Amino acid sequence: MIFRQLFDSVSGTYSYVLASRPGGEALILDPVLEKVDRYCQLLRELDLKLVKAVDTHLHADHVTGLGELRDRTHCMTVMGDQTKADVVAMRVADGDKVTIEGLSLDVMYTPGHTDDSYSYLMGDRVFTGDTLLIRGTGRTDFQNGSSRAQYDSIFNRLLKLPDETMVFPAHDYKGDTVSTIGEERRYNPRLQVRSVDEYIELMANLKLPNPKMMDVAVPANMHVGLHQEQLEKEGRAVSAVEAIRILGRPDILLVDLRETNERLKHGMLEGALHTPYPSVEDSLKPGGMLREVAAATGRRVVFFCAFGERSAMAVAAAKEAGLSNTAHIAGGIDAWKKAGGPVMH
Repeated sequence: MIFRQLFDSVSGTYSYVLASRPGGEALILDPVLEKVDRYCQLLRELDLKLVKAVDTHLHADHVTGLGELRDRTHCMTVMGDQTKADVVAMRVADGDKVTIEGLSLDVMYTPGHTDDSYSYLMGDRVFTGDTLLIRGTGRTDFQNGSSRAQYDSIFNRLLKLPDETMVFPAHDYKGDTVSTIGEERRYNPRLQVRSVDEYIELMANLKLPNPKMMDVAVPANMHVGLHQEQLEKEGRAVSAVEAIRILGRPDILLVDLRETNERLKHGMLEGALHTPYPSVEDSLKPGGMLREVAAATGRRVVFFCAFGERSAMAVAAAKEAGLSNTAHIAGGIDAWKKAGGPVMH
C-alpha cells in the first residue's frame, strides 16, 4: 500500500494520500489549496490517478484543495451529508464506505468539532479529522460545534476501536505525526474527565482565539462546487423536469455515473446504463463501450450522477473525446427526486 502523510506548516494541516499500488487509483484526505502543486507532483511521481478527494469537515483554518484538485485531475469531491459546501460530487453518511481500487474506508459520523465532522476507518488506522487530535480534541465553539456531541463521538465511537488502532488527525501543532487509540485514552489530557458535563465545562473554558484564516476559509470552502452554468449555455444541460419527460425515449441513452452503493441507497432510473465515473474516460475512447454504443445506435448520451458534478465533467470528457452529442441532468438525481421523478429500488 502507498501511504503518504503530507504537512502544511502554515495551518498545521495533515493531508493523506492513499493508494493500493503504484500505477493505481488514489485518494487524498483533507488537501490544502496551497499544496495542490505538491500533491499533483507526487501523484505523477508515483504514477497514481487521483479519483477521490475527501474533506473530513468544512475547515476554518485553511482553504480546501478539493475544487482545485477536481479541476486539475477530474477527481470526485467527497464530504459528509451535513456539509454546508454548495456542491460536492458525492455525499456520504455514517456506515457508508468510500472505496478506490484495492482500498475501502469505513465512514464514521463523529460530530462535535463541527456538525459535519467525519472520521474514516481503514483497517489498522483511523483518520479522525479534527474530532480527536494527538493529546487534544478539536475545539467546539463555532460552526455548530457541540462539546456534548464531541464527547459522544470520542467516547462512544472512536475510543471503542481497538487500542492499537493508529490515529491520524487532520491537524497537529506540536510536531506529533501519529498516535493510537489506547495512547489517547490514557494520555490525552482532555479525555481524563469523569462525565460529559465535566467535558463540556473543560471545553467551555479553553478561551481560544478564532483561527486566523476563518473569515476567508469558511466562505471559500462553502463554494467548491463545479460551475454547471456553462453547460446550460451550450445547450448541454437538461433540467430534471425535462429529463423526466424524456425518460424512456428510444433516442436517449441515460448513463448513471454513480457508484453501486449510491444507486442502492438513493434509487436508480429505469433503463439507465451504469458506468461508474472513474471508468468513464476509458469508456469514451475509441473502442470504449459508451463510444461504441453511441456510435452504433445514434442515441444521445445523457449523463447523470448525485448532484451534477460528475456528469458535468463527463460531458466535458466526452467533448474532448470527440463525442459531441451528450448532455447531463443538471443537479443530478437530487434534482430529479425533488422534481418528482420516479426511481426504482
